[in-house]
Amino acid sequence: MPDATIFAQDFRTTPWWWEGYSPPVEAPTDLPAEADVLIVGGGYAGIQCALSLAEGGRSPLVLDAERLGWGASTRSGGQVTGGVNVGKIPGGGNAVAQAKAQRQGMLRDAADGMTHLLATIERHQIQCGWHPTGRLTALWTPAHRAGWEARLDDLNTHAQAGARMVSREEMRSEIGSDHYAGGVMIARGGHLHPAELYGGLLAAARRAGAVAQGSVRVTSITRGAAAWRVETSRGVVRAGTVVIATNGYTGKLIGGLHRRVIPVTTHMIATEPMPPELARSIMPMNRAVSETRRVVNHYRLSPDGTRLLFGGRARFFPAEEHVTAAILHRLMVERFPQLHGIRISNSWGGKVAVPFDYLPHIGKYEGIHYALGCNGSGVMMMNWLGHGIARKILEKPDGPINAFDGGPMPTHPLYHGTPWFLPFVGTYYQARDWLDRRRPPKQPA
Repeated sequence: MPDATIFAQDFRTTPWWWEGYSPPVEAPTDLPAEADVLIVGGGYAGIQCALSLAEGGRSPLVLDAERLGWGASTRSGGQVTGGVNVGKIPGGGNAVAQAKAQRQGMLRDAADGMTHLLATIERHQIQCGWHPTGRLTALWTPAHRAGWEARLDDLNTHAQAGARMVSREEMRSEIGSDHYAGGVMIARGGHLHPAELYGGLLAAARRAGAVAQGSVRVTSITRGAAAWRVETSRGVVRAGTVVIATNGYTGKLIGGLHRRVIPVTTHMIATEPMPPELARSIMPMNRAVSETRRVVNHYRLSPDGTRLLFGGRARFFPAEEHVTAAILHRLMVERFPQLHGIRISNSWGGKVAVPFDYLPHIGKYEGIHYALGCNGSGVMMMNWLGHGIARKILEKPDGPINAFDGGPMPTHPLYHGTPWFLPFVGTYYQARDWLDRRRPPKQPA
C-alpha cells in the first residue's frame, strides 16, 4: 500500500488543471440531420479543425463520446516546443534518420505549428498561462550528449529552436537538482495551462460558428450515395465530409485506424502549494523540463509558480491513481530530495497515441480524413494536425498539405488495437534506463 502521508488531506483523482477549467457539463440538444463536416473527437485536433473550418466559411459539427475536452487535451503536461521531438524514438534515435530531407521538412513544419498555436492564442486572446521560458531536456546519462550535439544544427536551422548544450555544472543554475549529466536548452518553448487553452479554443470555435456537442457516441460510419451516414447514440447525421480526431482514444469505429496507433496511458501528479522560496529553488528559470530516458519523466511549475506538476509513465498496465501517484512521488523526490514532505494534491492519467513509426499523421483512410499520433507531445502537434486537416478540406490541394500529410501509417500483423505488449516493452525500457545510468562513461580515445 502507498504511504498515506504523501497525500494531501483533500487529495483528488482528477486533473489539477480542472480547477482552472473543467470539461463542461452541458444539457443535451437535438443533433442536426445534416452536417457539412462532421468531426469525431472533441480534443485539440477536433476543435482546432472546427475552428479553422468555421473561419474558412464551412459549418463543422464536432461530436465527442465524453464531455468536450475530457480526454488528454485537459490532462497533459502543458509543455510546448516547436517539434524538437518529431520522429524521436525511445532511447534517442530518430525514426526518419534515413531521410534527412524528410526530417528537416518535419522540423520546419513543426516550427510552423508552434507559430500557428501562439498566433491563435494571441488572436483569440486566450488566457492560458503561457510562459515562454524555454524547455530544458535533461540528459539521463553522459552518453546521450553526443546525439543531441549532432542534432543542434538541424534544430536551430530548421526549427528555429534556439538550442544549446548545457554542462553538468551549468545545470545547477537551471534546476535545483544534481540528478542529470547536463542538458539541452530549447529557447523556443515553454509551458501553459492545457485545460484553459482548450476552453479558449472551444469558445473561439463556437464564436466562429462551429457546433460542438459532448456525450454523443458515434457508433458507425457508412458511405452513402451522396453523403456519409453517421449513426450516433442520439440519432443519425448525414455528413458531406467526416474527420476522425480521436488520437489516444481511437476505438474500432474505423476498422483499420485503431491498428495504427498504440494508446499509452501517461500519469501526472500535482503537489500541494509550496513556499515560494522552495519553488524558486527547484525551478529557478521556470523551464519546462523533460528527460532523455526511454521511459520519460517531465515536469514544470504551475502557472502561478506554487506547485510542481510531475508526469511520466508510472505503470504500463492498469493501476489505481494512489499507486501511480506514489510511484511518481518517489521519482520526483529522487530528483528533488528537498521536496520530501511535500504532499500530492492530485493524481490523474490520460492516453496519448503512438504510431508504429513514431510520427504524427494526417491523411485519408477509405475516404475519411484523420489526424492521429501525438507521441506524447500533443499541445502543439494535435492543434497543428487539426489545422492541417481543415486546410485540406478548404483548399483541396493536389499534393500533401504539410510534411505529416499522406505518408504510409504502418501497423503490425500481431496488433489489433489492444496493446498487450506494453508491459513487456515498458519493463525492457525501464531496465535499459537503469543500466544506462550504471554504465561507466566512455573514455576519449
